[in-house]
Amino acid sequence: MTTSIAEPVRDDRAAVDKAISLLAAFGEHAGTGIGVSELARRAQLSKSTAFRVLGMLERNGVVERIGTGYRLGARLQQLGQAVCSPEHEQIRDLLLPFLTDLYELTRHTVHLGALHGTDVVYLAKLYGHRTIAAPSKIGGRLPAHCTAVGKVLLAYHSHTAAQALTTPLSALTPHTIVDPARLTDQLTGIRSTGIAHDAQESRLGLSCLAAPVFDHRGRVLAALSVAGPSGRLETHRLETSLRQICASATQMMARTQLPRRP
Repeated sequence: MTTSIAEPVRDDRAAVDKAISLLAAFGEHAGTGIGVSELARRAQLSKSTAFRVLGMLERNGVVERIGTGYRLGARLQQLGQAVCSPEHEQIRDLLLPFLTDLYELTRHTVHLGALHGTDVVYLAKLYGHRTIAAPSKIGGRLPAHCTAVGKVLLAYHSHTAAQALTTPLSALTPHTIVDPARLTDQLTGIRSTGIAHDAQESRLGLSCLAAPVFDHRGRVLAALSVAGPSGRLETHRLETSLRQICASATQMMARTQLPRRP
């Protein structure tokens, strides 16, 4: 009687799929490092496959060896920074003092955001004392229609708004506006009032309000927002502070000519 040895299950994922699975597996250990065995487990790869793919990523500078483990490398950071355009970097540097002023006035979490396609990209964020978990993070992106800062930007960028409205609107919470007609009405209202609201549309329990910052040609460059626990925001006071800071930022930007976009 003969016994057969079970052959290992073949992993037919392409090499790029395996590499992306490994990169996503770093999670909270992206900067501190994590061992091959744990990475392989998280990425659902054999240890030998994980070791081979990590070697390829290391040779390309996407990951780097740290002791017996790996962490994300400088090449990946450089690729990520390419998402933030030079104009966005200049806007961030110019408007960061105003974001600081907004924080000082409100003591809530505040954001600086700009459009990246139909998403909002967060250029800066300061955490308030009465903070609540929010899906925003510096350099991160969210669908613009799900956030106050994104909606106020869409309201003043008709072409981008039209793009967003012609594709299915994703929902981050049950309160996210996914009806194109309703979103269109809200964008019209935002242009009238100059203020956008997010009522638990990006995260349950979180509310935000945002206002735009204009340049010398009347183009909306970015937006500032204030976020806090739903039902606990002093909306009138915060709107006053937000309008005041955005007006000051607009006055400064009116004296600053950024390079014209192609």
